Amino acid sequence: MKNRIFFKLLGAALLLIVAATATLDFTIRQSWNRSLRGEISRELTDKTKLFALRVRDIHQSGLPQLVREVAAAAEARATVIDATGRVLADSDADPATMENHATRPEFEEALQGRIGSNARTSHTLGVEFLYVAAPVSGGAVRLAFPLAEIERITSEIRRALVVGSLLAFLVSMLMAGVAATSISRRLQGIIAFAGRIAAGDFSARLEERSSDEIAKVAGALDDTAHRLEATFAQLEDSRRDLEVLLNSMVDGVIAVDAQRRVLWANRALTRLLSPNVRVGVPVVEAFRDPDLLGVIQNSISNREPQTGESRTAVPGRVFEVATGPLPGGGTVAVLHDITEIERVEKTRRDFIANVSHELRTPLTSIQGYAETLLDAPGENGQSREFLEIIRKNAARMSRLTEDLLALARVESGEDKLDLRSIAAGDLLREAQENLSKLAQQYASRLDVETAPTVSVLADREAIQQVFGNLIENALKYAASGSRVVLGAAEQDGFVQFHVRDYGPGIASEHLPRVFERFYRVDKARSRETGGTGLGLAIVKHIILNHGGSVRVESSLGHGCTFYFTLPAARS
Repeated sequence: MKNRIFFKLLGAALLLIVAATATLDFTIRQSWNRSLRGEISRELTDKTKLFALRVRDIHQSGLPQLVREVAAAAEARATVIDATGRVLADSDADPATMENHATRPEFEEALQGRIGSNARTSHTLGVEFLYVAAPVSGGAVRLAFPLAEIERITSEIRRALVVGSLLAFLVSMLMAGVAATSISRRLQGIIAFAGRIAAGDFSARLEERSSDEIAKVAGALDDTAHRLEATFAQLEDSRRDLEVLLNSMVDGVIAVDAQRRVLWANRALTRLLSPNVRVGVPVVEAFRDPDLLGVIQNSISNREPQTGESRTAVPGRVFEVATGPLPGGGTVAVLHDITEIERVEKTRRDFIANVSHELRTPLTSIQGYAETLLDAPGENGQSREFLEIIRKNAARMSRLTEDLLALARVESGEDKLDLRSIAAGDLLREAQENLSKLAQQYASRLDVETAPTVSVLADREAIQQVFGNLIENALKYAASGSRVVLGAAEQDGFVQFHVRDYGPGIASEHLPRVFERFYRVDKARSRETGGTGLGLAIVKHIILNHGGSVRVESSLGHGCTFYFTLPAARS
């Protein structure tokens, strides 16, 4: 680096010296030439005037001697001509061989009574001269100074300028070396500082005692290092806290980048799947569960949170998987172990199913014997009342066991859905036809208001069970003489069905819980109508098994509307 800086500084100094030398040579030489020519012209004019005064007192025979003396004294060529331009005497040539000088510019002015001057190359000697002529009685005199002397003096000045430039260049080399050494040392310090920062050593510092631009840059870098050290210390503390928090979780947590490689995994996950989970390996090598891989893939591709279940990632374990996209691409997945919950839930379903199944036979017997006794003659009024109470409660218990068995089958998935493409309008009209007689019993009307032509993917019997439960509830709670409206509409790849009544409605505090098992909004009325509190729970699980959703909207005094969605069938 030192050599590069040295040569750059030296090149800059050389360019500066060359530019300054050329500028001085052009400006000073021109000025010097003009000044020297002017001085020589003035001096030569004065000498020419003195020459004219001396010629006035000399006879023509003494002119050759006079011109030689004047030429020697003035260090110039001396010439005398008569009024016709004929050369009478010349210090450097034979007058007899010289041509007429009447047409020379300086002599033309002198013969007219003025001091004349001109600069040109001599025809006789072939040298450039400065000519100055002065008038005398009967002719004129002239002195000619060779301008080659000016060129000689100029050359000497130029040589002195070049020598000075060379000395300046040598001094510049010395100064460039000193400056390059100093700058290089300071820049090497900055480079070493930057290298330590790049390597993660934020404790590196720069010390600069000067106040030039390099020192300001070093100060700015030093301040940046201070801030980076503080920022990274905070980030490191946050990272450690987050790592401790995630490692303390009982749920498995794994982060995957956009290229489906493992970024990080907490201890719970590595305990479950070790040694397969390693940072940098593809996630397909860590997991062999297609359900889990599918949830992670969808989260990365769609940049949206996803949920799902994993049943084969760890043999004998069931995990609930929830993912969320990372800001820089990729996703983080949380595996919550629900094996025990699944076991307890299965035990509960099996218990309910077994109890319900075991109760069906005695309840059927009780109901049958009660009906037989009621049909038998000779029973008094009190006995018949007791038998009727037994029959009603046996019938209610029988309906409850049937609903419990149906709910258990729906929740467990034992009843496989027979999914087929069915027109939404057909489902609505079939529900209307099946339950029209029941509507007549409640003195209500059952109407279909909208029936789109689109088809849905559904199990016909299961959906009719959904309609049956919803419509029966609507008829029970709607005002007598009112009506229940069925309809459907397309909605983003789904078809949304609705069952609307115009009864008293449901208070807002009950809406979040109406799909819970055994939850009743009006317990007294439910007992009167023989409701079991399981109908809406069965509706919810049937719709969820179809991949849809269910909800309710209601307000007191304005009836209520139940909505459920089914996937639209692909053409």
